[in-house]
Amino acid sequence: MADVEKVGKKRGPVAGTEEARRGGEAVRKKYGREFYSRIGKKGGDTVRREHGSEFYAEIGRKGGEQTKNRQGSEFYARIGRIGGQRNRARVQPDSNKK
Repeated sequence: MADVEKVGKKRGPVAGTEEARRGGEAVRKKYGREFYSRIGKKGGDTVRREHGSEFYAEIGRKGGEQTKNRQGSEFYARIGRIGGQRNRARVQPDSNKK
């Protein structure tokens, strides 16, 4: 089959509009919530097959760089402290037990 170039607009409503929301609700009602999990997994498997698993590391690195540029490196220090505090609170032994 020859490569066919798509011409024209995408079908359906513009993402983020009320029409798109109603369309998503109709699909969820017809096929169920698990439908979205299945199509997401299918898309992820296709990306991994076409680009390799290293692709995910690369887009994660790029996203981290963009976050650092937007938020600053102090952002990572702050969220690291928050995570550390929550982890310590979760695993802190009960002081009443001996």
